[in-house]
Amino acid sequence: MTTPRPTPVPRTAAPARGDGNGIALLVIASCQLMVVLDATIVNIALPHIQSSLHFSTTGLAWVVSAYTLTFGGLLLLGGRTGDILGRRRVFIAGVLVFVVASLLGGLAQNAPQLLAARALQGAGGAVASPTALALISTTFQEGPARNRAFGVFAAVSAAGGAIGLLAGGVIVEWLDWRWVFFVNVPIGLLIVLAAPRRIRESARHPGHFDIAGALTSTLGMVLLVYGFIRAAQEGWRDSVTLASFATAAVVLTLFVLVETRSRQPITPLHMFADRNRAGTYGMMLSLAAAMFGMFFFLTLFVQNVLGFSPLRAGLSFLPVSAVIATGAGLASRLLPRFGPKPFMVTGALLATAGLAWLTGVGIHATYAGDILGPMILFGFGMGLQFVSLTLMALSHVAAHESGAASGLLNTSQQIGGSLGLSVLVTVFGAAAAHEAVRQAPEFLAVATPSQRLLYERTGQLPPPWGDQVLAAGTGAAFVLAAVFTGVAALIALIVIQVRPSDLARLKGTAEPGGR
Repeated sequence: MTTPRPTPVPRTAAPARGDGNGIALLVIASCQLMVVLDATIVNIALPHIQSSLHFSTTGLAWVVSAYTLTFGGLLLLGGRTGDILGRRRVFIAGVLVFVVASLLGGLAQNAPQLLAARALQGAGGAVASPTALALISTTFQEGPARNRAFGVFAAVSAAGGAIGLLAGGVIVEWLDWRWVFFVNVPIGLLIVLAAPRRIRESARHPGHFDIAGALTSTLGMVLLVYGFIRAAQEGWRDSVTLASFATAAVVLTLFVLVETRSRQPITPLHMFADRNRAGTYGMMLSLAAAMFGMFFFLTLFVQNVLGFSPLRAGLSFLPVSAVIATGAGLASRLLPRFGPKPFMVTGALLATAGLAWLTGVGIHATYAGDILGPMILFGFGMGLQFVSLTLMALSHVAAHESGAASGLLNTSQQIGGSLGLSVLVTVFGAAAAHEAVRQAPEFLAVATPSQRLLYERTGQLPPPWGDQVLAAGTGAAFVLAAVFTGVAALIALIVIQVRPSDLARLKGTAEPGGR
């Protein structure tokens, strides 16, 4: 069988130079923002969803996980689909799936319907997000224009989590939790209408879909994340916990075997042969784990310990979005002069310092004195990083594999976030349980009969003892999160090597095919 030849590149596939580039970037960035913020926009609405649809506490966690796991697990297949079928048409299809799923989520009448809608949202996002990133290469000339576009895309990707928390607070406070999903419908429809007019189609590269690779990677990660969540609840000796980890190991090993034997794998393993690209993926895993953890635990802390309302909790994260955007803009302007490595190292160290600062939070903490400063430090560091990571992940990648490369980067972020959060929740659970044992005698010494009865029924200590438990668990989780970003700093320092051709590409002076 002869190898299929790529479809000749149409004239419209060349990077655009007209005035429509700004609108094209707006369309692409709007899609990425919609997809990314949906990972966090429901966080503040979770108590309302629980009471409305009668979720158990354990089941409620899957409202978040059903989205992030399908999103991360299918991103590789989504990127490959864009390479084969054409990125613009796949981009539009992914947004349409996301819109339909959002509508179904808002209309859900019970827990299974909502979880199915969340999983479908993740599938739509997995198709739209990597093709959106790859479309930047199709739309913008290599050099300063593409650097700026990557800077906007990276800022949106990094700030999406904080913006989602803010939007969730506003919607829950003023409207209803269902509008957390409904709000995506008009935005998605505008993107679908604008995309054919403002975004040029890419060349199609006929090939095969690696369905086996997509299924084994997704199932393996679901089992791995479930194992950590189960361990936090039932302990490491629980038979289901051990079985989940064992099965995950088998399935993920099978995934690697499938990819090594596939003619057109969704994860081209040769991409990891480039030390810069492999280091970039490793950094993204570590950084996303820390970022998901920071948003998750601080959301709980400001509402449960500081007593913030949903709206005030959302507003408290607004400075993070601002400093992430500032850091990303600064990095995109200075990258051609200094290269990506200084920003990768400095950004990781700043994020580590911010998380280390947060390890000391306690029940007497204040937002201005103990939360705002670390968040700004962390956010600025992350903003410096994401532009550099995006550029390095797509450096020296063949045009027909840019979708797979961008899919791997997005997968690293989503899987790293899901897996990292599950590990942090396990650490949180162990530290909180230890603190609860220490606080229980003091509570029982002064508790009323009704308080004792409620404690025996739920196992939860009321404030201020419960606040002590939450603060202890949060501090322990931030210790490990700081380790994650510290590992990212070491990778940037030791693994990343900037080549002269990388700087030439950033300045737009590289020769075609140069390395």
